[in-house]
Amino acid sequence: MTNGDFGLLSPVSASPTVAALTGDRAVITAILDVEASWAAVLEEAGLAPAGSAAVVAEAADAGSYDVLSVAERAQGGGNPVIPLLGDLRARVRELDTAGVGANSAVHTSLTSQDVLDSALMLLASRTVTALLAEAKGTTTALATLAEQYADTLCVGRSLTQHALPYTFGLKAAQWFQGVAAAAERLESLELPVQFGGAGGTLASGTKLTAGSAATPFTLADALAAALGLAPAPAPWHTNRLAITALGDGLAALIDSFGKIAADLLFLSRPEVGELGEPLAAGRGVSSAMPQKQNPVLSVLIRSAALQAPGLASQLHIAAATFNDERPDGAWHSEWPALRQLLALAMAAAGHLRELAEGLRVFPDAMRRNLDISGPLLLSEGVVAAVAPLLGEEGKQKLQAVVDETLKAPAAEQTRIYTKLLRETVPADQLSDAGLEALLDPASYVGEAREISRRILAAYPHFAAPTKGIEASSKGATRG
Repeated sequence: MTNGDFGLLSPVSASPTVAALTGDRAVITAILDVEASWAAVLEEAGLAPAGSAAVVAEAADAGSYDVLSVAERAQGGGNPVIPLLGDLRARVRELDTAGVGANSAVHTSLTSQDVLDSALMLLASRTVTALLAEAKGTTTALATLAEQYADTLCVGRSLTQHALPYTFGLKAAQWFQGVAAAAERLESLELPVQFGGAGGTLASGTKLTAGSAATPFTLADALAAALGLAPAPAPWHTNRLAITALGDGLAALIDSFGKIAADLLFLSRPEVGELGEPLAAGRGVSSAMPQKQNPVLSVLIRSAALQAPGLASQLHIAAATFNDERPDGAWHSEWPALRQLLALAMAAAGHLRELAEGLRVFPDAMRRNLDISGPLLLSEGVVAAVAPLLGEEGKQKLQAVVDETLKAPAAEQTRIYTKLLRETVPADQLSDAGLEALLDPASYVGEAREISRRILAAYPHFAAPTKGIEASSKGATRG
Protein backbone atom coordinates (compact mmCIF):
# COMPACT_ATOMS: atom_id res chain seq x y z
CA MET A 1 0.00 0.00 0.00
CA THR A 2 1.36 3.42 -0.95
CA ASN A 3 1.49 6.30 1.48
CA GLY A 4 -1.32 8.79 0.99
CA ASP A 5 -3.76 11.19 2.59
CA PHE A 6 -6.85 9.30 3.68
CA GLY A 7 -8.29 12.09 5.85
CA LEU A 8 -6.85 10.92 9.14
CA LEU A 9 -6.65 14.51 10.41
CA SER A 10 -9.74 15.68 8.49
CA PRO A 11 -12.53 13.55 9.96
CA VAL A 12 -15.23 15.96 8.79
CA SER A 13 -14.55 15.04 5.16
CA ALA A 14 -13.10 11.53 5.48
CA SER A 15 -15.88 9.91 3.48
CA PRO A 16 -15.94 7.63 0.43
CA THR A 17 -18.72 9.78 -1.02
CA VAL A 18 -16.69 12.96 -0.64
CA ALA A 19 -13.58 11.28 -2.03
CA ALA A 20 -15.51 9.98 -5.03
CA LEU A 21 -16.70 13.51 -5.84
CA THR A 22 -13.63 15.60 -5.03
CA GLY A 23 -10.62 13.27 -4.70
CA ASP A 24 -7.69 12.94 -7.09
CA ARG A 25 -9.43 10.21 -9.06
CA ALA A 26 -12.42 12.54 -9.55
CA VAL A 27 -10.07 15.26 -10.83
CA ILE A 28 -8.47 12.84 -13.29
CA THR A 29 -11.93 11.76 -14.44
CA ALA A 30 -13.04 15.34 -15.02
CA ILE A 31 -9.90 16.18 -17.03
CA LEU A 32 -10.34 13.11 -19.21
CA ASP A 33 -14.04 13.89 -19.67
CA VAL A 34 -13.11 17.33 -20.98
CA GLU A 35 -10.60 15.86 -23.43
CA ALA A 36 -13.04 13.18 -24.61
CA SER A 37 -15.85 15.69 -25.03
CA TRP A 38 -13.56 17.99 -26.99
CA ALA A 39 -12.66 15.16 -29.35
CA ALA A 40 -16.37 14.52 -29.90
CA VAL A 41 -16.99 18.22 -30.60
CA LEU A 42 -14.19 18.30 -33.17
CA GLU A 43 -15.43 15.17 -34.93
CA GLU A 44 -18.99 16.47 -35.01
CA ALA A 45 -17.73 19.71 -36.60
CA GLY A 46 -15.76 17.77 -39.20
CA LEU A 47 -12.47 18.91 -37.72
CA ALA A 48 -11.25 15.46 -36.61
CA PRO A 49 -11.24 12.11 -38.40
CA ALA A 50 -14.38 10.02 -38.27
CA GLY A 51 -14.19 7.47 -35.47
CA SER A 52 -11.60 9.39 -33.49
CA ALA A 53 -14.03 10.43 -30.73
CA ALA A 54 -14.87 6.81 -29.94
CA VAL A 55 -11.20 5.93 -29.60
CA VAL A 56 -10.52 8.91 -27.34
CA ALA A 57 -13.60 8.11 -25.24
CA GLU A 58 -12.37 4.56 -24.71
CA ALA A 59 -8.91 5.81 -23.83
CA ALA A 60 -10.38 8.32 -21.34
CA ASP A 61 -11.26 5.66 -18.76
CA ALA A 62 -9.88 7.13 -15.54
CA GLY A 63 -9.27 3.66 -14.11
CA SER A 64 -6.51 3.13 -16.66
CA TYR A 65 -4.28 5.85 -15.22
CA ASP A 66 -1.89 5.92 -12.29
CA VAL A 67 -2.97 8.93 -10.23
CA LEU A 68 0.15 8.91 -8.07
CA SER A 69 2.39 8.88 -11.12
CA VAL A 70 0.47 11.75 -12.71
CA ALA A 71 0.72 13.76 -9.49
CA GLU A 72 4.47 13.22 -9.22
CA ARG A 73 5.10 14.14 -12.85
CA ALA A 74 2.83 17.21 -12.59
CA GLN A 75 5.71 18.98 -10.85
CA GLY A 76 7.55 18.99 -14.18
CA GLY A 77 5.02 21.30 -15.84
CA GLY A 78 3.25 22.74 -12.84
CA ASN A 79 -0.14 21.14 -13.49
CA PRO A 80 -1.62 17.65 -13.85
CA VAL A 81 -2.93 18.12 -17.39
CA ILE A 82 0.49 17.90 -18.99
CA PRO A 83 1.55 14.44 -17.78
CA LEU A 84 -1.98 13.06 -18.05
CA LEU A 85 -2.18 14.30 -21.63
CA GLY A 86 0.98 12.39 -22.46
CA ASP A 87 -0.51 9.24 -20.97
CA LEU A 88 -3.79 9.80 -22.83
CA ARG A 89 -2.06 10.17 -26.17
CA ALA A 90 -0.12 6.99 -25.56
CA ARG A 91 -3.32 5.17 -24.72
CA VAL A 92 -5.07 6.55 -27.83
CA ARG A 93 -2.23 5.32 -30.02
CA GLU A 94 -2.55 1.89 -28.44
CA LEU A 95 -6.30 1.73 -29.03
CA ASP A 96 -6.36 3.25 -32.51
CA THR A 97 -5.98 -0.13 -34.16
CA ALA A 98 -7.92 1.00 -37.25
CA GLY A 99 -5.48 3.83 -37.79
CA VAL A 100 -8.08 6.60 -37.96
CA GLY A 101 -5.62 9.13 -36.59
CA ALA A 102 -7.54 9.68 -33.39
CA ASN A 103 -4.67 11.51 -31.70
CA SER A 104 -5.31 14.49 -33.98
CA ALA A 105 -8.49 15.06 -31.94
CA VAL A 106 -6.70 15.10 -28.59
CA HIS A 107 -6.22 18.56 -27.07
CA THR A 108 -6.05 20.28 -30.45
CA SER A 109 -6.06 24.11 -30.03
CA LEU A 110 -6.57 23.80 -26.26
CA THR A 111 -4.18 24.82 -23.49
CA SER A 112 -3.73 23.32 -20.04
CA GLN A 113 -5.76 26.07 -18.38
CA ASP A 114 -8.68 25.51 -20.74
CA VAL A 115 -8.78 21.87 -19.72
CA LEU A 116 -8.15 22.26 -16.00
CA ASP A 117 -10.51 25.21 -15.50
CA SER A 118 -13.24 23.34 -17.38
CA ALA A 119 -12.48 20.16 -15.45
CA LEU A 120 -12.74 21.95 -12.10
CA MET A 121 -16.05 23.49 -13.17
CA LEU A 122 -17.21 19.99 -14.12
CA LEU A 123 -16.00 18.60 -10.79
CA ALA A 124 -17.80 21.44 -9.00
CA SER A 125 -20.99 20.88 -10.98
CA ARG A 126 -21.10 17.21 -10.02
CA THR A 127 -20.32 17.96 -6.38
CA VAL A 128 -22.82 20.82 -6.12
CA THR A 129 -25.56 18.61 -7.53
CA ALA A 130 -24.96 16.06 -4.78
CA LEU A 131 -24.49 18.82 -2.21
CA LEU A 132 -27.83 20.46 -3.03
CA ALA A 133 -29.59 17.12 -2.68
CA GLU A 134 -28.20 16.83 0.86
CA ALA A 135 -29.12 20.45 1.61
CA LYS A 136 -32.69 19.87 0.44
CA GLY A 137 -32.91 16.84 2.70
CA THR A 138 -31.84 19.08 5.56
CA THR A 139 -34.27 21.87 4.75
CA THR A 140 -37.14 19.40 4.46
CA ALA A 141 -36.33 18.09 7.93
CA LEU A 142 -36.02 21.61 9.32
CA ALA A 143 -39.34 22.63 7.77
CA THR A 144 -40.95 19.64 9.44
CA LEU A 145 -39.49 20.70 12.79
CA ALA A 146 -40.72 24.26 12.24
CA GLU A 147 -44.24 22.99 11.72
CA GLN A 148 -44.22 20.35 14.44
CA TYR A 149 -42.96 22.77 17.08
CA ALA A 150 -44.55 25.97 15.78
CA ASP A 151 -46.07 26.75 19.20
CA THR A 152 -43.53 25.10 21.49
CA LEU A 153 -42.17 27.71 23.86
CA CYS A 154 -38.48 28.15 24.55
CA VAL A 155 -36.36 31.09 25.63
CA GLY A 156 -34.82 33.44 23.12
CA ARG A 157 -31.29 34.49 24.00
CA SER A 158 -29.50 37.74 23.22
CA LEU A 159 -25.77 38.26 23.92
CA THR A 160 -25.86 34.96 25.86
CA GLN A 161 -28.68 36.15 28.18
CA HIS A 162 -32.36 35.31 28.34
CA ALA A 163 -34.19 37.90 26.24
CA LEU A 164 -37.82 37.09 25.36
CA PRO A 165 -40.13 34.12 24.97
CA TYR A 166 -39.48 32.37 21.68
CA THR A 167 -40.66 29.23 19.92
CA PHE A 168 -38.58 26.30 18.85
CA GLY A 169 -40.57 26.29 15.62
CA LEU A 170 -39.26 29.74 14.78
CA LYS A 171 -35.70 28.70 15.67
CA ALA A 172 -36.00 25.77 13.25
CA ALA A 173 -37.53 28.05 10.62
CA GLN A 174 -34.61 30.46 10.95
CA TRP A 175 -32.19 27.57 10.55
CA PHE A 176 -34.17 26.56 7.48
CA GLN A 177 -33.96 30.07 6.07
CA GLY A 178 -30.19 30.22 6.40
CA VAL A 179 -29.66 26.93 4.59
CA ALA A 180 -32.37 27.48 1.96
CA ALA A 181 -31.22 31.00 1.07
CA ALA A 182 -27.59 29.93 0.73
CA ALA A 183 -28.50 26.78 -1.22
CA GLU A 184 -30.72 28.78 -3.58
CA ARG A 185 -27.86 31.18 -4.21
CA LEU A 186 -25.46 28.32 -4.91
CA GLU A 187 -27.99 26.63 -7.17
CA SER A 188 -28.32 29.80 -9.27
CA LEU A 189 -24.61 30.02 -10.11
CA GLU A 190 -23.47 29.36 -13.64
CA LEU A 191 -20.32 27.28 -13.98
CA PRO A 192 -18.76 28.21 -17.34
CA VAL A 193 -16.57 26.32 -19.74
CA GLN A 194 -13.07 27.68 -20.37
CA PHE A 195 -11.74 28.00 -23.90
CA GLY A 196 -9.14 30.61 -24.80
CA GLY A 197 -6.14 28.84 -26.22
CA ALA A 198 -2.53 29.45 -25.28
CA GLY A 199 -2.80 33.23 -24.85
CA GLY A 200 -6.51 33.82 -24.56
CA THR A 201 -6.96 35.05 -28.15
CA LEU A 202 -8.30 31.82 -29.69
CA ALA A 203 -5.61 32.14 -32.36
CA SER A 204 -5.15 28.38 -32.69
CA GLY A 205 -8.91 27.86 -32.72
CA THR A 206 -9.25 30.37 -35.54
CA LYS A 207 -6.62 28.50 -37.55
CA LEU A 208 -8.30 25.17 -36.76
CA THR A 209 -11.70 26.29 -38.00
CA ALA A 210 -10.51 28.13 -41.11
CA GLY A 211 -12.53 27.05 -44.13
CA SER A 212 -15.21 25.31 -42.04
CA ALA A 213 -18.65 26.36 -40.86
CA ALA A 214 -17.44 26.23 -37.26
CA THR A 215 -15.85 29.05 -35.29
CA PRO A 216 -13.90 28.92 -32.05
CA PHE A 217 -17.00 30.24 -30.31
CA THR A 218 -19.36 27.58 -31.68
CA LEU A 219 -16.85 24.92 -30.66
CA ALA A 220 -16.66 26.37 -27.13
CA ASP A 221 -20.44 26.43 -26.88
CA ALA A 222 -20.64 22.83 -28.09
CA LEU A 223 -18.08 21.79 -25.47
CA ALA A 224 -20.09 23.54 -22.77
CA ALA A 225 -23.23 21.71 -23.86
CA ALA A 226 -21.43 18.36 -23.93
CA LEU A 227 -20.13 18.87 -20.38
CA GLY A 228 -23.34 20.36 -18.98
CA LEU A 229 -21.56 23.65 -18.23
CA ALA A 230 -22.58 27.20 -19.04
CA PRO A 231 -21.30 28.77 -22.25
CA ALA A 232 -18.84 31.62 -21.74
CA PRO A 233 -19.00 34.78 -23.87
CA ALA A 234 -15.22 35.06 -23.76
CA PRO A 235 -12.19 33.36 -22.21
CA TRP A 236 -11.79 34.06 -18.49
CA HIS A 237 -8.22 32.96 -17.89
CA THR A 238 -7.53 35.92 -15.59
CA ASN A 239 -11.07 37.05 -14.75
CA ARG A 240 -11.90 34.73 -11.86
CA LEU A 241 -15.42 35.73 -10.85
CA ALA A 242 -16.63 32.23 -11.72
CA ILE A 243 -14.24 30.81 -9.13
CA THR A 244 -14.75 33.41 -6.40
CA ALA A 245 -18.54 33.33 -6.80
CA LEU A 246 -18.50 29.56 -6.44
CA GLY A 247 -16.23 29.80 -3.41
CA ASP A 248 -18.45 32.45 -1.83
CA GLY A 249 -21.54 30.35 -2.48
CA LEU A 250 -19.97 27.30 -0.86
CA ALA A 251 -18.70 29.32 2.11
CA ALA A 252 -22.11 30.92 2.64
CA LEU A 253 -23.77 27.51 2.71
CA ILE A 254 -21.19 26.21 5.17
CA ASP A 255 -21.80 29.36 7.25
CA SER A 256 -25.47 28.41 7.54
CA PHE A 257 -24.44 24.91 8.62
CA GLY A 258 -22.09 26.40 11.21
CA LYS A 259 -24.85 28.53 12.74
CA ILE A 260 -26.95 25.42 13.37
CA ALA A 261 -23.98 23.52 14.77
CA ALA A 262 -23.14 26.40 17.13
CA ASP A 263 -26.70 26.42 18.46
CA LEU A 264 -26.72 22.64 18.86
CA LEU A 265 -23.43 22.65 20.73
CA PHE A 266 -24.95 24.97 23.31
CA LEU A 267 -28.47 23.58 23.44
CA SER A 268 -27.22 19.99 23.87
CA ARG A 269 -25.08 20.80 26.92
CA PRO A 270 -26.30 18.75 29.91
CA GLU A 271 -27.15 21.86 31.91
CA VAL A 272 -29.30 23.14 29.01
CA GLY A 273 -30.60 19.87 27.58
CA GLU A 274 -33.08 21.27 25.06
CA LEU A 275 -31.82 19.27 22.09
CA GLY A 276 -29.84 16.12 21.42
CA GLU A 277 -28.08 14.71 18.40
CA PRO A 278 -29.34 11.42 16.94
CA LEU A 279 -27.89 8.43 18.75
CA ALA A 280 -25.71 5.92 16.93
CA ALA A 281 -23.53 3.09 18.13
CA GLY A 282 -19.93 4.15 18.61
CA ARG A 283 -20.60 7.84 18.01
CA GLY A 284 -19.73 10.53 20.54
CA VAL A 285 -17.55 8.25 22.61
CA SER A 286 -14.64 9.42 24.75
CA SER A 287 -11.31 7.62 25.06
CA ALA A 288 -11.32 8.17 28.83
CA MET A 289 -14.86 8.93 30.02
CA PRO A 290 -17.38 6.21 29.16
CA GLN A 291 -20.36 8.29 30.34
CA LYS A 292 -19.83 11.02 27.75
CA GLN A 293 -22.02 11.44 24.68
CA ASN A 294 -20.21 14.07 22.64
CA PRO A 295 -22.17 15.99 19.95
CA VAL A 296 -19.78 14.82 17.26
CA LEU A 297 -21.90 15.75 14.24
CA SER A 298 -22.07 19.36 15.41
CA VAL A 299 -18.36 19.34 16.21
CA LEU A 300 -17.49 18.17 12.70
CA ILE A 301 -19.84 20.67 11.06
CA ARG A 302 -18.39 23.48 13.16
CA SER A 303 -14.87 22.47 12.16
CA ALA A 304 -15.89 22.87 8.51
CA ALA A 305 -17.44 26.27 9.22
CA LEU A 306 -14.23 27.46 10.85
CA GLN A 307 -12.14 26.45 7.83
CA ALA A 308 -14.35 27.66 4.99
CA PRO A 309 -13.85 31.46 5.26
CA GLY A 310 -10.08 31.15 4.96
CA LEU A 311 -10.41 28.98 1.86
CA ALA A 312 -12.84 31.42 0.24
CA SER A 313 -10.45 34.22 1.11
CA GLN A 314 -7.63 32.35 -0.62
CA LEU A 315 -9.67 32.33 -3.84
CA HIS A 316 -10.06 36.11 -3.65
CA ILE A 317 -6.36 36.59 -2.92
CA ALA A 318 -5.57 34.52 -5.98
CA ALA A 319 -8.07 36.38 -8.17
CA ALA A 320 -6.63 39.74 -7.13
CA THR A 321 -3.09 38.70 -8.04
CA PHE A 322 -3.62 37.02 -11.42
CA ASN A 323 -1.03 38.67 -13.65
CA ASP A 324 -0.57 39.01 -17.39
CA GLU A 325 -2.82 37.05 -19.75
CA ARG A 326 -2.08 33.67 -18.21
CA PRO A 327 -1.22 33.62 -14.49
CA ASP A 328 1.58 31.99 -12.60
CA GLY A 329 1.28 30.76 -9.01
CA ALA A 330 -2.02 32.55 -8.28
CA TRP A 331 -3.85 30.10 -10.54
CA HIS A 332 -2.16 27.16 -8.91
CA SER A 333 -3.17 28.33 -5.44
CA GLU A 334 -6.86 28.16 -6.39
CA TRP A 335 -7.01 24.44 -6.97
CA PRO A 336 -6.55 23.06 -3.44
CA ALA A 337 -8.64 25.85 -1.89
CA LEU A 338 -11.59 25.26 -4.21
CA ARG A 339 -11.43 21.50 -3.90
CA GLN A 340 -11.24 21.66 -0.10
CA LEU A 341 -14.26 23.99 -0.03
CA LEU A 342 -16.21 21.52 -2.15
CA ALA A 343 -15.15 18.64 0.09
CA LEU A 344 -16.01 20.47 3.32
CA ALA A 345 -19.39 21.60 2.01
CA MET A 346 -20.32 18.13 0.79
CA ALA A 347 -19.20 16.45 3.99
CA ALA A 348 -20.81 18.97 6.33
CA ALA A 349 -24.05 18.77 4.35
CA GLY A 350 -24.22 15.04 4.91
CA HIS A 351 -23.57 15.39 8.63
CA LEU A 352 -26.16 18.15 8.98
CA ARG A 353 -28.82 16.20 7.13
CA GLU A 354 -28.36 13.25 9.47
CA LEU A 355 -28.49 15.62 12.43
CA ALA A 356 -31.64 17.42 11.26
CA GLU A 357 -33.49 14.26 10.33
CA GLY A 358 -32.74 12.62 13.68
CA LEU A 359 -32.71 15.64 15.99
CA ARG A 360 -34.05 14.90 19.48
CA VAL A 361 -36.19 17.72 20.87
CA PHE A 362 -37.00 18.10 24.59
CA PRO A 363 -39.87 20.60 25.09
CA ASP A 364 -39.92 20.06 28.87
CA ALA A 365 -36.33 21.24 29.13
CA MET A 366 -37.17 24.22 26.96
CA ARG A 367 -39.97 25.15 29.35
CA ARG A 368 -37.75 24.60 32.38
CA ASN A 369 -35.14 26.97 31.00
CA LEU A 370 -37.79 29.49 30.03
CA ASP A 371 -39.07 29.50 33.60
CA ILE A 372 -35.62 30.34 35.01
CA SER A 373 -36.22 34.01 34.22
CA GLY A 374 -39.89 33.76 35.10
CA PRO A 375 -42.05 36.81 34.47
CA LEU A 376 -39.01 39.05 34.18
CA LEU A 377 -38.81 37.71 30.65
CA LEU A 378 -42.04 39.60 29.97
CA SER A 379 -40.73 42.97 31.17
CA GLU A 380 -40.76 44.51 27.72
CA GLY A 381 -44.41 43.58 27.21
CA VAL A 382 -45.31 44.66 30.75
CA VAL A 383 -43.84 48.11 30.20
CA ALA A 384 -45.69 48.51 26.90
CA ALA A 385 -49.04 47.49 28.43
CA VAL A 386 -48.79 48.93 31.94
CA ALA A 387 -46.66 52.10 31.74
CA PRO A 388 -49.48 54.15 30.16
CA LEU A 389 -51.68 53.25 33.18
CA LEU A 390 -49.18 54.74 35.61
CA GLY A 391 -48.81 58.21 34.16
CA GLU A 392 -45.67 60.08 33.12
CA GLU A 393 -43.41 58.15 35.49
CA GLY A 394 -44.78 54.75 34.50
CA LYS A 395 -41.62 53.49 32.84
CA GLN A 396 -39.45 54.60 35.75
CA LYS A 397 -41.73 52.88 38.26
CA LEU A 398 -41.64 49.64 36.33
CA GLN A 399 -37.88 49.83 35.93
CA ALA A 400 -37.64 50.21 39.70
CA VAL A 401 -39.67 47.01 40.07
CA VAL A 402 -37.20 45.17 37.83
CA ASP A 403 -34.18 46.64 39.61
CA GLU A 404 -35.49 45.63 43.01
CA THR A 405 -36.34 42.13 41.78
CA LEU A 406 -32.83 41.59 40.41
CA LYS A 407 -31.37 42.20 43.88
CA ALA A 408 -33.08 39.04 45.14
CA PRO A 409 -31.78 35.47 44.75
CA ALA A 410 -32.83 33.90 41.43
CA ALA A 411 -35.16 31.44 43.18
CA GLU A 412 -37.11 34.33 44.69
CA GLN A 413 -37.31 36.63 41.70
CA THR A 414 -40.57 35.33 40.23
CA ARG A 415 -42.42 35.78 43.52
CA ILE A 416 -40.91 39.19 44.23
CA TYR A 417 -41.47 40.55 40.72
CA THR A 418 -45.12 39.49 40.71
CA LYS A 419 -45.66 40.94 44.20
CA LEU A 420 -44.02 44.27 43.41
CA LEU A 421 -45.83 44.54 40.12
CA ARG A 422 -49.14 43.90 41.83
CA GLU A 423 -48.37 46.58 44.42
CA THR A 424 -47.37 49.08 41.72
CA VAL A 425 -50.37 48.67 39.43
CA PRO A 426 -53.81 49.36 41.00
CA ALA A 427 -56.22 46.44 40.69
CA ASP A 428 -58.87 48.72 39.22
CA GLN A 429 -56.53 49.39 36.31
CA LEU A 430 -55.28 45.84 35.85
CA SER A 431 -57.15 42.89 37.33
CA ASP A 432 -55.47 39.81 38.77
CA ALA A 433 -56.64 37.86 35.72
CA GLY A 434 -55.29 40.55 33.42
CA LEU A 435 -51.95 40.52 35.22
CA GLU A 436 -51.76 36.74 34.99
CA ALA A 437 -52.45 36.86 31.26
CA LEU A 438 -49.84 39.57 30.82
CA LEU A 439 -47.24 37.39 32.52
CA ASP A 440 -47.98 34.31 30.42
CA PRO A 441 -44.99 33.84 28.07
CA ALA A 442 -47.28 32.29 25.46
CA SER A 443 -48.94 35.68 25.10
CA TYR A 444 -45.71 37.41 24.08
CA VAL A 445 -44.25 35.55 21.11
CA GLY A 446 -45.39 38.21 18.67
CA GLU A 447 -45.62 37.00 15.09
CA ALA A 448 -43.46 33.92 15.61
CA ARG A 449 -45.91 31.64 13.82
CA GLU A 450 -46.42 34.04 10.92
CA ILE A 451 -42.67 34.65 10.55
CA SER A 452 -42.13 30.90 10.34
CA ARG A 453 -44.91 30.54 7.79
CA ARG A 454 -43.51 33.33 5.64
CA ILE A 455 -40.00 31.85 5.75
CA LEU A 456 -41.18 28.44 4.57
CA ALA A 457 -43.41 30.01 1.92
CA ALA A 458 -40.47 32.01 0.57
CA TYR A 459 -38.57 28.83 -0.30
CA PRO A 460 -41.17 26.27 -1.43
CA HIS A 461 -38.54 24.39 -3.44
CA PHE A 462 -36.67 23.65 -0.24
CA ALA A 463 -39.63 23.15 2.11
CA ALA A 464 -41.53 20.45 0.22
CA PRO A 465 -42.98 18.09 1.13
CA THR A 466 -44.52 19.66 4.24
CA LYS A 467 -48.01 20.49 5.46
CA GLY A 468 -47.34 24.17 5.94
CA ILE A 469 -47.90 26.40 8.96
CA GLU A 470 -51.34 27.92 9.24
CA ALA A 471 -51.38 31.67 8.66
CA SER A 472 -53.65 32.31 11.64
CA SER A 473 -51.88 32.14 15.00
CA LYS A 474 -53.37 29.90 17.66
CA GLY A 475 -50.97 30.93 20.42
CA ALA A 476 -47.96 29.14 21.82
CA THR A 477 -48.23 26.13 24.07
CA ARG A 478 -47.16 26.31 27.68
CA GLY A 479 -45.11 23.13 27.71
